[in-house]
Amino acid sequence: MDAHPERRRFRMVAPAFPAFNVYSGISKRTTAIGPLLIATIVSKLDAWDVEVIDENNYRKPGPRDDDGRADHRTLQAIRAADVVGLYGGLSSTIPRLYELARFYQERGVVTIAGGHHFVGGNIREALENGVDYVVRGEGEDTIRELLAVIREGGAPDAVAGIAFLRDGELVQTAERPPVTSFEDAPLPDFNLLHYAKIKVFPINWIRGCGMDCEFCAVKGKPRAMPIERVFEQIASLVETHNARRFFIVDDLFGHFRTETLKLCGMLADYQKAIRTRLSLTVQIRLDRARDAELLQAMRKAGVHMVCIGFESPIAEELKAMNKRTRPEEMVELTRRYHRAGFFVHGMFIFGYPLPDGVQLDLPAARRVRHFQRFIRKTRLDTLQVLLPVPLPGTKLTERLAENGRIFPREDIGWEYYDGNFPLFVPDAPLTPEEMQWSIRKIMGRFYRFRYMFNIGRNVLIFPAMMLSLWNIPYSWRKWYRIWETDLMRFGGWIVMRRWTSNLKHGGFMQNLSRAKRHIGAGRFSSGDHDGLAE
Repeated sequence: MDAHPERRRFRMVAPAFPAFNVYSGISKRTTAIGPLLIATIVSKLDAWDVEVIDENNYRKPGPRDDDGRADHRTLQAIRAADVVGLYGGLSSTIPRLYELARFYQERGVVTIAGGHHFVGGNIREALENGVDYVVRGEGEDTIRELLAVIREGGAPDAVAGIAFLRDGELVQTAERPPVTSFEDAPLPDFNLLHYAKIKVFPINWIRGCGMDCEFCAVKGKPRAMPIERVFEQIASLVETHNARRFFIVDDLFGHFRTETLKLCGMLADYQKAIRTRLSLTVQIRLDRARDAELLQAMRKAGVHMVCIGFESPIAEELKAMNKRTRPEEMVELTRRYHRAGFFVHGMFIFGYPLPDGVQLDLPAARRVRHFQRFIRKTRLDTLQVLLPVPLPGTKLTERLAENGRIFPREDIGWEYYDGNFPLFVPDAPLTPEEMQWSIRKIMGRFYRFRYMFNIGRNVLIFPAMMLSLWNIPYSWRKWYRIWETDLMRFGGWIVMRRWTSNLKHGGFMQNLSRAKRHIGAGRFSSGDHDGLAE
């Protein structure tokens, strides 16, 4: 082997969303952890220079093209990449991913794509749209082996967990088992991220999920990184990037109870030692509210917001999703989180399709009232209501496809697979138009312009509130909670205005009309959604 091999460049790209959506705001303040993990691993290999471009968090002085997007032509002129990795974790970004893959492939750059999107027929689709290799499953070990083959000119057949075309025939190598040992994994290197500004740092702890929700692509037995490594990630970012806000991206915070309590204790002691308060957001199951000791430990650790997948306040829909909870339990459990001092972000799915033989004769307006009543009772601080998405590889997609209910992708393409658009024939009596405008009505009632006046009021009452209560720290926390909630709700109103404008002028309704004709859904009317679109 050459003692001084020629240096190569690996560029990892997270493609941009196709248009403004409800994720656009937070995406400008954080990044996806998966691409960063892969890039960090490549940076440890001999003679590889590495950079990460997150097109959703892309700022000056990053070059831009005439459409305002990242200018990869100029990026190649500045630092030519030999291999480009493309993140396919979000189906809505796949059209942009293919555009980038073709751009780089035409210039002789090797293109590699991976992520949850690439299963089944989507693998061949990617390989026919500029992707040279598709990584199936987790990519840490695969990327090491594949880059070695690319560099040395070997045959890729021996690399497990990939797919490629040979003489037009699809080749899929042996499955690679999931990663179970994380002790030697390098810490994500945020210095590799170019032209971005991170305010909320993502932290990875647990992979997999045993809940087996019908609509979710995350499956398999949960596998956890040692808590010492999780703590090291956070402490390192505090020390090297002055980080204060973190988002633990896994869905299962608290799943490993003993380890969670230990991690919370470590974080609480660390914050005392450095005399700095951190703010953590976690995704957690609703039923963890029954564990008072866990909630207390989380508060001491700096957990500020809990994100909870309520999914629906309708029992029939929860059963169809394989959610093991009942609507009547949800309100009390949510109140426990509030009493413990947490902000609660509620995540819902509107209009979930029920399995064959189960009927729910509930018009859109009544469904909307169900959601609104539940939201009022739970007093959620922030809210996200999306439509069901038939994601690749899920049981929901399989069920809808068997019944011929998914709209043809030549009419409604991957760019609409972000939860903001109806993608299949809904259960009667709903129409696609009613589904879309129902989520607009629910969130439109929650995020309102009037919260701007509340923000001003909060500023005016601040001195009086501080002086009226003898416990200054308690007074501050109480005031700050009210102020922050109003600020987030006014910010949500701004997002909703832009999102609604995008829906009206994005051309989706014309695509939907064509899709309904092609699928032969003659029962559809235009949908009386004007009253829902306040």
